[in-house]
Amino acid sequence: MEQMHVRIVPMSADHLEEIAALERVCFSRPWSRNMLAEELENQCAAFLTALDPQTGKVVGYAGLLVAADEGYITNVAVFPAYRRRGVAGQLLKVFCDFAAGQHLAFLTLEVRPSNEAAIALYQSFGFTERGRRRNYYDLPREDALILTRDFGEEAKA
Repeated sequence: MEQMHVRIVPMSADHLEEIAALERVCFSRPWSRNMLAEELENQCAAFLTALDPQTGKVVGYAGLLVAADEGYITNVAVFPAYRRRGVAGQLLKVFCDFAAGQHLAFLTLEVRPSNEAAIALYQSFGFTERGRRRNYYDLPREDALILTRDFGEEAKA
């Protein structure tokens, strides 16, 4: 499928309805519009929105929480019609560039073991499996793989 170049901007209140709809499409326990709105006020959060450059519509989004020198990717979601076109990769690249530029020690996230496409994407960015959270997800019940990419000095050695 042809790669799509998206415009990546910080999440704003204007994006909340579309992102809440995206959450409902992608996740069995979606974040609500109110939960997303709270992240706009969170000084430790960076939420990015991927926009179709022609229509300005939301095609994907991703969230990052930073605590000290640690980065926790909360969600990465792309509308099904736009998957496998590089949208998630463009969002992930921004977070990896941010982590390197801000000298974060690592980025980490959880992913369902059954989500092979996401795992392959994360591995292509240097994330490796560091653990497993038993029965982390429900609807359906599934473990979570903990994937992490180091950015600290030891990662450069």
